[in-house]
Amino acid sequence: MQDMTGKNSANGGLRERKKRATRAALAEAAVRLAAEHGADNVTVEAISAAAGVSVRTFFNYFDSRDDAFVVIDADASVRVRQALLEAPADLTPLDALREALAAELTEAERQHELWSLHAEVLRNSPHLLVRSLGAHMADEAGLAETIARRISGTAADRADVPPDEGGPGERGRALDLYPRLLAAVAGAAVRVSVQHWCDRQDELAFADVFREVFALLAAGLPAPER
Repeated sequence: MQDMTGKNSANGGLRERKKRATRAALAEAAVRLAAEHGADNVTVEAISAAAGVSVRTFFNYFDSRDDAFVVIDADASVRVRQALLEAPADLTPLDALREALAAELTEAERQHELWSLHAEVLRNSPHLLVRSLGAHMADEAGLAETIARRISGTAADRADVPPDEGGPGERGRALDLYPRLLAAVAGAAVRVSVQHWCDRQDELAFADVFREVFALLAAGLPAPER
């Protein structure tokens, strides 16, 4: 029985990794084609061919062509929320969120060229930018709910529960000011970190910029010395 369970678990993990890899390949193909030809000139058939899958497989992962352009890594926000719940209890919410985000942004830094293309595609396609902002707002709301769970203490004995499956009371607490503000501030901190680093890649390491931003937040944003 134990051997069978282990085998099934391993296969399940492998299937999930393959699914994530396929979705990532489709998203990357969509972004690269859109950057080269313009999003409006890219078809589902072209995206599927570039990713080496069938059109039918494409629609297993995306409801429409435009969905493939919007988010490069759909699982990133889920991983951040789970890491936030599992962070050591002695960390402040801000510090726990910093560590959760840092782990994800390390991978984003390695894919800097793809993320730059993605930003270019969104800038050149206003309707995609609107869809992206909608996805960002949904992620921010989910993060606020997770922050509320951590503050309330429910994460301590329920870290195995997906962050977005809390009960109505937990979800309602996300409407409190602190969780909503921290989630919004974290999003701004990530955006500013990326922009600042992109302008000074030859001078600064991204990890240093990111941690400096959060250090300034933790210090209450003191005015710089003249």
